[in-house]
Amino acid sequence: MHFSKITASFRYMKVFLIDDDEDLVNIFSAALSKDGFETSYALTGQDGLAKVKTENPDIILLDQVLPDMSGNDILKSLKTDDATKAIPVILLSNFSQEELVKGAINAGAVDYLFKYQVEPKDVIVKVKEALKMQ
Repeated sequence: MHFSKITASFRYMKVFLIDDDEDLVNIFSAALSKDGFETSYALTGQDGLAKVKTENPDIILLDQVLPDMSGNDILKSLKTDDATKAIPVILLSNFSQEELVKGAINAGAVDYLFKYQVEPKDVIVKVKEALKMQ
């Protein structure tokens, strides 16, 4: 009986992905879930901004290029909203343009990963590092 009370209060860390690449979302979600994280996602920036407020994630993995808005614009919205500004954000991108990277870091991203250089296990390491920094 005592054990069930302890486990009932335990909460998995939640990772929220905002990315329009469903295959990538599925790959990262599967890897994160296997490592003990809870995951949820949105495929557009607007949907992501709305869901983040109800999902209350511990960290966000955010694509730089989405069909409706840029990752840096989403990041700025997250960091200026009292409800979401404390959530760490890691940007993911296929683009390594210096101004995008600098813009994301200056807007409050804790890291910037290039999709073509990162494996799911690397993302898990970065997520764990970012969560320890809080």
